[in-house]
Amino acid sequence: MPVGVPKVPFRIPGEEDASWVDLYNRVYRGRSLFLGSALEAEISNNIIGLMIYLGIEDPTQEMYLFINSPGGSVIYGVGIFDTIQLVKPQVTTIGMGIAASMAALILLGGEMTKRIAFPHVRVMIHQPASAYFNGKSEDCIFDSEELLKIRHNVVEIFARRTGKPYEVVSEDIERDVFMSATEAAAYGIVDFVGDDYLDHDEELPWWSRWDYVDDYLDEDSRK
Repeated sequence: MPVGVPKVPFRIPGEEDASWVDLYNRVYRGRSLFLGSALEAEISNNIIGLMIYLGIEDPTQEMYLFINSPGGSVIYGVGIFDTIQLVKPQVTTIGMGIAASMAALILLGGEMTKRIAFPHVRVMIHQPASAYFNGKSEDCIFDSEELLKIRHNVVEIFARRTGKPYEVVSEDIERDVFMSATEAAAYGIVDFVGDDYLDHDEELPWWSRWDYVDDYLDEDSRK
């Protein structure tokens, strides 16, 4: 029997009693977002919309993007990556389970020094595949040219944010390269592995968000 999305108690500002809401709606108030599936239009647009909304609501409070995804569309992945760079709040990215293909690019795109890998995550990088080709010869020619441009952009992003030479990244993504969390840190995709972050800070940052949520609700309920 499917479990479905769990419900958790949440007190609406101005109300005395809590009500049961979707788990994800609750944690969004803590500015924690989740990419837990392949990159498609709906999930990509939802994450982008939430980041923009939260960035407007409070540009001083950072966000946390948890990633457990096999990747997917190049265009949707780049859309999330660009949004992370453009919103005012810092975005901490956290890789868990699998961060493959474009999901690895999104993991890479978090705030520098705030990209975290859980100890047993697997990270995989490779060159982008076609998102346009439908079998027609004229489309094949167009797709090949467009794919080369996308590949160049992806390599540039990895080179810039890992500090590795363009040529090294270009050669590496010619094949599927799987990495452990430690190997991903050595490559420059993440900055910390699991509890290593505690040597940098006193606590994992997203836990403190619940104090922020409680303070926000208390303040709002007094208005």
